[in-house]
Amino acid sequence: MLQLSALSDIRQQCEQVRCQGLRIGFVPTMGALHEGHLSLLKAAKEQNDVVVCSVFVNPTQFNNAEDYKLYPRLLVEDAEMLAQVGCDVLFAPSAAEMYLKPAKLTFDFGSLENVMEGAHRPGHFNGVATVVSKLFHLVRPHQAFFGQKDLQQFAIVQQMVQDLSFDLELVCYPIIREEDGLAMSSRNRRLTPEQRQIAPKLHEALQLLETQLAKTSIEEAKQAAVQFLSNYPQLRLEYLEVIDANTLQPIEQLQEAEKAAICLAAFLGEVRLIDNVLVAKK
Repeated sequence: MLQLSALSDIRQQCEQVRCQGLRIGFVPTMGALHEGHLSLLKAAKEQNDVVVCSVFVNPTQFNNAEDYKLYPRLLVEDAEMLAQVGCDVLFAPSAAEMYLKPAKLTFDFGSLENVMEGAHRPGHFNGVATVVSKLFHLVRPHQAFFGQKDLQQFAIVQQMVQDLSFDLELVCYPIIREEDGLAMSSRNRRLTPEQRQIAPKLHEALQLLETQLAKTSIEEAKQAAVQFLSNYPQLRLEYLEVIDANTLQPIEQLQEAEKAAICLAAFLGEVRLIDNVLVAKK
C-alpha cells in the first residue's frame, strides 16, 4: 500500500491511475477506523480497480476545540487495517498541508443544514464541504463511499456534487453496528466502560420510536422515546427528529415523505453520539 501526505503526490498518483484507464474508489475518513469504515473500503474494492482512503482529522468542521484535540488519531493502526483489506493508497495529509491558508470560500446549503447537526453545530457543514470538495479535486474518484450514520452529511455532499458538477458517483452504505446495537463510531473509543453499557440505549430509543409509529402519531411516538431515554440521566438528548430523508425536514405524518428517517444526537458524558434508522413504510 502506498502512503502519501503531500497534495502534489496524491494528485499525481491519481492522475496516473486515470491515465491507465482504471477506476478509482475513494473513502474519505477521519481515521480511528472500525468495521463501518472497512465495509466501505471492501465495497470500493469490489467495484473499482484502485482504492484510495484519506485519513484526515479536519479542523474546520469542529465547533469544539477540545473535541478536535481529543479526536482519536491512530494512523499506524489505521494503515495496518487498510493494508489488510486491500487499500491501494492511503492519503494522510497534515492540516498545514491541506490548508496552506485559511479557506475564504463559504458554502450555504439552506434548509439542508438548518436542522439537526447544522442547527447545533454552526459552520460544521461548511467545513465538511470545504474538505470534501478539496479531496474530490485531488483524488478525482469515479465513486466515493460514505456511511449512513452521517445521513445529513451525505445529503449535504450529494447537493454539493450536484451543484458543482463533480463527475463521480456517491454511494451510501448502511450503518454497521456492534452486537448490542450501538452504531460503530470512532468516538466510541472515548466512552468509559460504564458509558459503553448505556450507549446502546440510543438505538433502542430509535427502535421504540419506529415501533410506536405504527400505533400512534409521530409526536406521541417521539414522546415515548424521550420518556424511555429519561430513565438514563447520563444521556443528554440534543435532538430527536422524524424527517423526510431526502429534504431532511421534520414531518408530522409518515405519508408526507417518500422516504423517512429517525435521527438523534446525544451526549454521554463529554462524548457526542449520533444515530439514525430509515423507517420501513407500512
